Amino acid sequence: MNVSKNDEQLIARKAGGLNPAVIIPILFAIGVCIYLFVLGSPGNFKDADKLGGGSVAFSSVEGKDIHPDSFLGIIYKGGIIVPVLITFMITVIVFSFERYFVLGKAAGKGNLDNFVVQVRSLLNQNKIDEALEECDRQQGSVGNVVKEGLTTYKALSHDSTLNKEQKMVALNKAIEEATTLEMPMLEKNMMILSTLGTVATLVALLGTVIGMIKAFFALGSGGGTPDAAALSTGISEALINTALGIGTSAIAIILYNFFTSKIDGLTYKIDEIAMSIQQSFAEFN
Repeated sequence: MNVSKNDEQLIARKAGGLNPAVIIPILFAIGVCIYLFVLGSPGNFKDADKLGGGSVAFSSVEGKDIHPDSFLGIIYKGGIIVPVLITFMITVIVFSFERYFVLGKAAGKGNLDNFVVQVRSLLNQNKIDEALEECDRQQGSVGNVVKEGLTTYKALSHDSTLNKEQKMVALNKAIEEATTLEMPMLEKNMMILSTLGTVATLVALLGTVIGMIKAFFALGSGGGTPDAAALSTGISEALINTALGIGTSAIAIILYNFFTSKIDGLTYKIDEIAMSIQQSFAEFN
């Protein structure tokens, strides 16, 4: 089966970046290990010598008798939802770094605003070859799209088989296709940040509900003298999950909006130069 050059470029862009299907299970395993061996370290609890080594989770001492002696131990007492929320937080951090480096590479070398001004100035003077050289130096997504548009510009300027209106349509199509090829790389994995911005709060709410169920169970099972320790444990579990979920959700939403604004900035620069290319072609051809 023959694959066109544009198809090959699209496949390459879709394949770029981290693969969530591989990375997320690995991050979940890391999150569980952090919960068990970092938060659950005996050093984070009172009477650590009675707990032995390794993790509180594998201790012979009953969980209800374990009292935290540090903030990490308090987080550990948040229950089984905590490793899930830790995984969410790690996922947000990892994919945020990935988006930061990918979008930084997409912005290319040098100042992007200066590149736009330089290319537009060269287009106004109909210096297409010099503009192409600027694109080669820029080495970013904007430069790639502009280079494709300018290459089509040169080809159409020497084409005598099409009228001016047909050439304008062909030029506009070439720029749109080049932009479409760049967008998968820019937008890949953004959905993960967007999803975690919502899901983290919902999962935290689940942990909150579980903690409150334990608290009310302790309140009711004690008859006239409720178990104050069990009651406080259930409430603290609920609040720990709430805090982790809200914190993760807030960070995910902030970073998603930050990267979205950067992508919008890149697409705006592309549209700005694309308009200049079309205007230049209409003026000089």
